[in-house]
Amino acid sequence: MSEPVQQNYSNHRRYDPPYHFFLLGVLSINVLIALWRLIQVFRGSISFGAVFYGFWYVVTSVAFVVLAFWLRIYALKVQDRVIRLEERLRLSSLLPEPLRGRIPELTERQLTGLRFASDGELAGLVQLALDQKLSGEEIKKRIQTWRPDTFRV
Repeated sequence: MSEPVQQNYSNHRRYDPPYHFFLLGVLSINVLIALWRLIQVFRGSISFGAVFYGFWYVVTSVAFVVLAFWLRIYALKVQDRVIRLEERLRLSSLLPEPLRGRIPELTERQLTGLRFASDGELAGLVQLALDQKLSGEEIKKRIQTWRPDTFRV
């Protein structure tokens, strides 16, 4: 049995193949087919019904793409809220007293970046994030001992 791959900055992003590749691929192709069909309608007989249904097919195809993206964004927002709560609880138990009072100053992006930091380097990274206004990406790049988060998709 092979060892699991150690998570780090270069491999921490994850894709959900059924969503990212199948669903979004099918919906994108559907929009292209709908646009092609509408062009064919305009090239052929231009009856009101044919144009209306061709146009409506394009509108509903785009609506499905928008729906898929919004569903993804809503799920990510919920995950971000849970991460923010989890990290605030973790920080309140691990940080020394002077830094504990500054937890509310951390942005959502900073908190989501700090979730990958090991307990031992967390206080130093929090201090840097607050003093230098580091972004979540900058925080992740400075992590030496990566704490994997395999639940987020």
